[in-house]
Amino acid sequence: MRALALDVGSRTIGLALSDEQGLMASPWEVMRRSGHEADAAEVVRRVVDRGISTIVVGWPLELNGTTGHRARLVMRFERVLKALLETRAVELVRWDERFSTIAAERSLIEADMSRARRKRTIDAMAAQFILQGWLDRQRSDAARASEHLDESEGPK
Repeated sequence: MRALALDVGSRTIGLALSDEQGLMASPWEVMRRSGHEADAAEVVRRVVDRGISTIVVGWPLELNGTTGHRARLVMRFERVLKALLETRAVELVRWDERFSTIAAERSLIEADMSRARRKRTIDAMAAQFILQGWLDRQRSDAARASEHLDESEGPK
């Protein structure tokens, strides 16, 4: 299972990619925005090239959990992307991204990265945080389900 995360902004889209086992996320690249249709087509090209089965879209809720301007922008992009993925077996999921950019920024500062270099990579790093959070949740849910199955078998 290979997954791709998108940190969709107004000027760029940060991309992160999981390893084949779906354990670890890595920043991949930052795409410059050219419009929903062109951007979605480019994402689909990458999905096909890399054999991606799941796209995790960062969901930019407001701090109070409501849907704001940024979330509406992502929704419009998602609609175009879903239409292009209609005939493909690719799952599209949302993941709360409220603190991903802040976490990525702190991580890059701790790594003593220059401000100019941080600016070029921050969106891909934010996508990595989004994807890693989602991957960790998938593993946690799978472990809980496995424990539940073991308990239902009764004493051995």
